[in-house]
Amino acid sequence: MNNLEFELVLLERRLHQARQAALQAELAAAGLREVGHPMLLCILALSGEGDAGEKGRNQRELARSLNVSPAAVTASLNSLERKGYIRRQPEAGDARCNRVVLTQRGKQAVELCRACLERVSRRMYAGLSAQERAVMRSCYLRMLDNLAPEGK
Repeated sequence: MNNLEFELVLLERRLHQARQAALQAELAAAGLREVGHPMLLCILALSGEGDAGEKGRNQRELARSLNVSPAAVTASLNSLERKGYIRRQPEAGDARCNRVVLTQRGKQAVELCRACLERVSRRMYAGLSAQERAVMRSCYLRMLDNLAPEGK
């Protein structure tokens, strides 16, 4: 690894940590310090329904969407369920599989989470032109492609 590649690795890490810190500060200011994983709530909101209309997603789908292990999603869901943001219900036909849906409290939190995510993104991308953002997007997609497991 040459010096430039090593510097890029360090910058990627610093950027990730700075973004996470900024997001946690925004969540705390919005009274949502306990949410922990706002993207999880936002993904559930995209699934629609919840609190009686049902639908939601199962835990395996959530793990895939977030590109994390099912165990990591389970830990986050346990916390969100204890705090009243989500509810789990057995999947029809397979009691071992749970569907996860937002509660009313979770639906209300989603809007605040989205606003926090938007403020952090706005700060992070401030001063970058639309063209620079498009180039970044292209680079991110190419890097993800480069890191994808063989055969996928």
